[in-house]
Amino acid sequence: MSLKDAEVTVLGAGVAGLAVARALALRGADVTVLEQAEAIREVGAGLQISPNGAAVLRALGMGDALEAASMRAQAVELRNGVGGDLVLKLDLARLRPGQGYHLMHRADLIDLLATGARDAGVQIRLLQKIEAVDLGGPKPRLVTAQGAEYTPNLLIGADGLHSLVRAELNGPAQPFFTNQVAWRTVIPATPGEPVVAEVHMGEGRHLVSYPMRGGTMRNIVAVEERKRWVQEGWNLRDDPVDLRLAFASFNGRVRHWLEQVPDVWLWGLFRHPVAHTWYRGHATILGDAAHPTLPFLAQGANMALEDAWVLAECLSRHSNVMGGLAEYQARRVPRCCRVVQAANNNAWAYHLRSPIREIAHLGLRLGSRLLPGPTLRRFDWLYGYDVTAA
Repeated sequence: MSLKDAEVTVLGAGVAGLAVARALALRGADVTVLEQAEAIREVGAGLQISPNGAAVLRALGMGDALEAASMRAQAVELRNGVGGDLVLKLDLARLRPGQGYHLMHRADLIDLLATGARDAGVQIRLLQKIEAVDLGGPKPRLVTAQGAEYTPNLLIGADGLHSLVRAELNGPAQPFFTNQVAWRTVIPATPGEPVVAEVHMGEGRHLVSYPMRGGTMRNIVAVEERKRWVQEGWNLRDDPVDLRLAFASFNGRVRHWLEQVPDVWLWGLFRHPVAHTWYRGHATILGDAAHPTLPFLAQGANMALEDAWVLAECLSRHSNVMGGLAEYQARRVPRCCRVVQAANNNAWAYHLRSPIREIAHLGLRLGSRLLPGPTLRRFDWLYGYDVTAA
C-alpha cells in the first residue's frame, strides 16, 4: 500500500510504538500515537541494545543518537555468584569488533525514540487511556476513558503485556507463573570501571549488572526462584532488605552493590505464548503485545525494534493492508518464537544446582579458552541478523 498520508493510530508510546511510528512516518504516513500516561517517561531500569536492534536504529537515522546515549559493552562475563570467580568471558570488542552492544537507561532510549518520532511528524497525544477496542466493523474503533472515539484506517497495538488489541485478536491471555521473580534497581556506579555486562550465577538465582549513562549509574536485575505467587507487573515496590537477603551468600562485589540499593521494584515473571493471531482487518500488534519474553536474553526492546522495521517495510511493499500484515506475521513469528524459547532456556542455565552446576561451569571455562570464537558465534542467528538488509 502507499503509505503517503495513510492514517495510522498507534497505541502506546513505548519502544515498539515510538519506533514503528517513526518508521511509518518516514515513509509518508500520517501517524498518531495515543499514550495513557501524562508524560512519556521510563524510570529506574536499564536495557541492552544488541547489534540486531542497533541496525534498526541506524536504518531509522538514529545511529548517532544511540551512540551518544549509550555505552558500548566491551565484554560479557559469567561469574560464580558465591565465589565471584570467572566462568566465561566473551570479549565483544575483540571477537565482534564491528558490532556494538549498547548499554543504556531505558528512559534515554524512550527519549531518543520520542524525539525521532516527533521530528518525523508524528503526533503524540498523552492522557489517552483506551477503555475499549472493537475490530468488528469496517475500521478499528477505539473508545477512550473520556468517551472520545477513534476510527483509524490502520490500528497498531503497541500497548504492551496487557494489550487490549491482542485480547481482541486472540481472546483473554493465559500466562503462567514461572516460579521466578525479578528485582530491578539502579545505583551509583564506581567511576572508571570497565564497560562489562556481568552475570553472577547461583543455585536458583542470578544477578545481572552493567554500567550506563557514561559510567555514572549501574543497572541491576536480580532473579530468584520461589514457589509463592507474585502479581505480574512492573510497578510493585519491595524492601531492599529482601533483595539483600536473597543474595546474602553471593560474593563481596555483589553484596557491595546491594548495600547501596535505596529502593527496588519487584515483579513476577510469567510466561506468555507468542500470539497466534497478529492481525485482523486493519489492526495488528507488535512488541510485547505480540510476543512477551522473559528477560534472560535482553531481547525485549530489540525484538520491538525489529518488529517496527518489518511492519513498516511490509506495509510499504504491498498494494493493500491485508497483504502487508500477512507478510509481517509470516516473517516475524518464527524468529520471535525462537528468541522467546532461547530466553526461557537461559533461565535454566543460570540457575543450575550442584553437581551439574560445577560440571557445566567447567565445560564453559574450557570451551571459552580453547574455542572462544565458536562460543560467541552460537548466537550469530540472533545478533548477526539484520532485518533492514533482509
